[in-house]
Amino acid sequence: MAKKKPKQKIRRKSKLGLPPGSLVFTGTQKMETAEISVIQYSADSFSEKKFQDPDALLSAISAFEGVNWINVDGLHDEALIEKLCTHLGVHRLSMEDILSVGQRTKLEEYADYIHIVLRMFDVDTTDETIDGEQLSFILRNNTLLTFQEKKGDVFDGIRTRIREDKGIIRKKGADYLLYTLLDTVVDQYFLTLENFSEKIEELEFALLENPTKETLNSVYELRRESLSLRRCVYPLREMINRFEKLEEPIINKETKIYIRDLYDHSIQIIETVEVFREMVIGLLELYMNSVSNKLNEIMKVLTIMSSIFIPLTFVVGVYGMNFDNMPELHHEYGYYYVIGAIVTIAIAMVILFKKVRWL
Repeated sequence: MAKKKPKQKIRRKSKLGLPPGSLVFTGTQKMETAEISVIQYSADSFSEKKFQDPDALLSAISAFEGVNWINVDGLHDEALIEKLCTHLGVHRLSMEDILSVGQRTKLEEYADYIHIVLRMFDVDTTDETIDGEQLSFILRNNTLLTFQEKKGDVFDGIRTRIREDKGIIRKKGADYLLYTLLDTVVDQYFLTLENFSEKIEELEFALLENPTKETLNSVYELRRESLSLRRCVYPLREMINRFEKLEEPIINKETKIYIRDLYDHSIQIIETVEVFREMVIGLLELYMNSVSNKLNEIMKVLTIMSSIFIPLTFVVGVYGMNFDNMPELHHEYGYYYVIGAIVTIAIAMVILFKKVRWL
């Protein structure tokens, strides 16, 4: 069995006693340096650049009338995120939520922008565990900011569609881009749940065949993952519902049609997670039943063996008594008669047990 990776620790203690809006990164650093990439597009133009200085970034997007998608990989650089968000008019409470890893899925409305937080899941191919990271979205006019804990995501297909001008994404605004990114994250939830379903089936087969301590540990690990999934997807429906009810100019009417479909997907995900949670609880019960049945089979074999040897022990005990007046002791074939009687009794009892289906 592959070695499990240690669970990411959230350093909540580092924020104790600090005032609201204190910018402290509570997660684990997953990149050496933070990276800022910007995609700018419209119906007839496209550009993609990387920036290190937020001042140069601000001047580049201020002169562009199309959609600006600013993506930040790496949340450990608190000064960089503070400078970038300050330039773009993001409230310090939003900055605090961006840096505080482990936030509940939510949508918050501010005066001139909206802030969405959720988790993006992926399956680690090395140990088949579910790996997640926090995503933050800031939608302000024609600019969308995305913040990720590390480099690498599920948005490569969207980037390709923008570069190659496929579909309608370059003809829409930043609100449609936000919907597309959310839809991709939700689609990734379905892939994660498919992997989760396969793990449940494998564990169920293993529990029926040979329940072991390692299998029990895998069940508990699966239970922990199911609780983590449930915690993240349950608020998803509420968040998408609020997203759909936002008024113009934040969300266009045409985009709301697509958000309704996203809302249906969120309900399906929640129902699937709840079913899987019940199945994982059933795996624990199956383990207990399998161990109990295995113990019963062992006790059955030991009981039958004891039942067979009880009359044999009686026979041997009789002829082990120290009496001089025992005619069989001096019989020429007495020993062979006793051995034959012992074998006959044993065979007869085995036949009897099979006849009554105890064997």
